[in-house]
Amino acid sequence: MKILDKYILKSFLTPFIATFFVVLFVLVMQAVWLRFDDLAGKGLNFVILMKFVWYITLISVPTAIPIGILLSSIMAIGELGENYEFAAAKSAGVSLQRLIKPLIILVFFIGAFNFLFLNYVFPNAMFKTKNLILNFKKTKPALALIPGTFNDEIPGFSIKFDEKFGENDNQLRNVLIKDLSDGKGNIKDITAKEGLITTEEGSKYMTLILKDGFYYEDHVNYSYPYNDRKNLPFSKAHFDTYTVNIDISSFNNVDFDSESLKEAHEMYSAAQLLVKADSLKIKYDEYVLSRADNFYQRIGANKLYQRDSTITSKLEPVILNNFNSNEQLIVIENAVQSSSRTLDNLKNVRDTFKNNRKALNMFDIEFFNRISFSFACLVLFFIGAPLGSIIRKGGFGVPMVLGITIFVVYFFISTFGKNMAEESSIPAFWGSWLSTLILLPVGIFLTIRATKDKGSIDIDLIIDKLVKYFNKFARNKKSLNT
Repeated sequence: MKILDKYILKSFLTPFIATFFVVLFVLVMQAVWLRFDDLAGKGLNFVILMKFVWYITLISVPTAIPIGILLSSIMAIGELGENYEFAAAKSAGVSLQRLIKPLIILVFFIGAFNFLFLNYVFPNAMFKTKNLILNFKKTKPALALIPGTFNDEIPGFSIKFDEKFGENDNQLRNVLIKDLSDGKGNIKDITAKEGLITTEEGSKYMTLILKDGFYYEDHVNYSYPYNDRKNLPFSKAHFDTYTVNIDISSFNNVDFDSESLKEAHEMYSAAQLLVKADSLKIKYDEYVLSRADNFYQRIGANKLYQRDSTITSKLEPVILNNFNSNEQLIVIENAVQSSSRTLDNLKNVRDTFKNNRKALNMFDIEFFNRISFSFACLVLFFIGAPLGSIIRKGGFGVPMVLGITIFVVYFFISTFGKNMAEESSIPAFWGSWLSTLILLPVGIFLTIRATKDKGSIDIDLIIDKLVKYFNKFARNKKSLNT
């Protein structure tokens, strides 16, 4: 290896290592902060917390790598240009392509490492993290109750409320409790304007003291026929104060090493994603075929003749003209009712269709994302390296601002593409590759301009012009006010 190559690699690796760990730290802190509600007040020991942080760190590595490559490429090449080392190399006959050749090879191997990391380490870390979070929620479940949604973590109960307030966040507003503990389905509902959670340390019960509400219960006897069950009585009572004791003994001794959650698209390797997606595709196609056949049978299409009977008979082509007024009314009412039932049935299965399709899309998106995200390392490098030679600025100032801006754009486009692919607006391939394919021409354009020395930009001149413009704007505004 030549001395120049060693120098270029050292100039790149030094900021890369620094920016990688800085970005990794920021990403880990952000992830921990987002999960703060799952960690606070749970009495978790230091070992469990460090294990959680370690898994979060492993999950954040694949994201920190391309950001580090982008920032360090701008900083390294920009510093070479700022110190006129790049100009000296050019005067010696060393082109930009030759200068960054060792960096291209290095970034290629970093991208390959990122793919292997995403394929083997990331799924296991995601598996461990999701199970840890699930186990966190089992510890002191009262603290895990989330406003605005049904909380089903407590066995035998489904609890919903609008707001959690009070000094200890143990007071609830507009409470709805579905008591499913009898195993007979949703036959008991309790509503209250306010509720108070009280749980003594070490107690196996969580007590909810409800105020100003109603108690509903259907008296169901499954030995009766279905139609007779509709006529069975129900109870309704108003209360000023009502106490509900919920058994939470199963949460007192939570095993944080338990791994009950095993089905999520992030937990699979690339090969496993393909197998799982194929099996889901078969099930989805069978479901669609069964619903289509059901619709075909429901509308009576299987009873239609293959040829028009009006041709060989004396029937009127307009169907209603073959009936008298009373019969026409009956036909129209039957048609309206049949259409309404069919539309209601289609509306009922619409969400199931969307959820099944979305589940399948998630596996396809995850597979293509593993490849595109690794390839993005090269794309971001070919944006950062020529951009550094154009702006000729090193350090953590301008390169950091430009790098973060470019990655935010990349991340926004990537998220937009994934959301569209999840909803089947575009294929999963294009949703995963959208951001990479959009930025690829930008990288090619910047590389061509940097190679031909057409993109020299004086950042200080631009900043001075901006400062003068804003100063002039401020003076004009001040003169107008006076």
